[in-house]
Order: sequence, then structure tokens, then C-alpha cells
Amino acid sequence: MGIFSRFTDIVNSNINALLDKAEDPEKMVRLIIQEMEDTLVEVRSVSAKAIANKKDITSQMAKLEGAADEWQAKAELAISKEREDLARAALAEKQKAANHAAALKDEMLLIDEQISKLQDEIVQLQEKLADAKARQKAIILRQKTASSRLQVKQRLDSTKVDDAMFRFERYESKINELESQVEAYDLGKKSLADEFAELEAGNKVDEELEALKKKMSKPAATKASKK
Repeated sequence: MGIFSRFTDIVNSNINALLDKAEDPEKMVRLIIQEMEDTLVEVRSVSAKAIANKKDITSQMAKLEGAADEWQAKAELAISKEREDLARAALAEKQKAANHAAALKDEMLLIDEQISKLQDEIVQLQEKLADAKARQKAIILRQKTASSRLQVKQRLDSTKVDDAMFRFERYESKINELESQVEAYDLGKKSLADEFAELEAGNKVDEELEALKKKMSKPAATKASKK
């Protein structure tokens, strides 16, 4: 299992733990980003060690190849001097060096594969980290907005609002009752302005009555003169 896979398991377990505890989603987002950053540092560290190990093995392989060439030269020298025993010993050392180099070459292939996977995981993690940071503010804003709306809904749906409205209506009813009592005291009483208004209205009625009498008397006077 790769480091990135282990990281995914860690994050998932922490998310589940936070959800079980009903933690603040803002804290959860920060935790996820922090763990991504920590994992990225870990993956880069492991990759750096693998690269350093590859350099060390490359150096060892070069030394072993050089040693093999030297033993080959010594074997040839021994043969030229008719020292077959020394030539055989030199070739045996050459074979040891060659076998060791071959084993290191196989190890090198494994390290190259590991480095390649680590590089892929670094790229994936960097992309996911950048995406998480880009979405962090939006997620926090959505969480705060949703929490505020939930609080408003809870308050609107609570009995406190109904009780407040009931008290408000009672106060309003009492005010209406007081206003009715004030109006009852004034009922049947005429103010000075009301009395003058009645006088003015009476004068207008008298004037219209006199005008009507004059109008009606003119046709009667006309008929009498014709006779």
C-alpha cells in the first residue's frame, strides 16, 4: 500500500470521527488540508531518500564494474605469466563482483519503480491539495450560511416566537381597549368647534329655505297678474 493510500485511510477515519463528534466542519476542512500538507512532506522525504539510495547504488555498481575490469586484467596478466592458479582466483573475484553488481541492478529497478510511484503520488496529492485549498473558503462560507439559516429556522419554529406574538396581540388589544374608553368619555359631548359648525350649518339651511320660497312664489305671482 502506498503512502497516498494510507493517507486516504487516515483522512477518512478522521472525518468519520469528526462527524461522530459533530465537530465544526471548518475544523474538519483545516484538518484535512493539514494532513494533506503533512503527507506531502512525508512523500517528498521518502522520495528524496529513494533518490539518494539510487545514487548510492549507482556508485557501488560503478565500483564493482571497475573491480571486475581490474580482476579481468589481473587474470590476463596471470595467464601471460603462466600462473593459471592466479588467473582462476582473479576470475573468481571478477565473478563475485559481477554477481554483486547484478544484484544491485535488480535492486535499482525496484528503486526506480518506487520513485516513479512516489512521483505520481506527489502529483496527485499536490493537485488534491490545491483543489482543497481553492474550495476551503467556499465550504466554510456555505457552512456558516447554513448554520445561520438553521438557527433562524429553529427560532421561527420554536414556541418562543408564538409566545411573543401572543403577548404582542394582548398588548395591542389592551391599547385598543384604552382608546375605546377615551372615545367613550367624549361620546355625546360637543366641543366649541362642533357648536359653531352646527350654527353655520343652520344658517346655510335657513338661507337655502328662503331662496327656495322666493323661487316658488314667483310663478304664483305671475299667474295672478295674468288674470
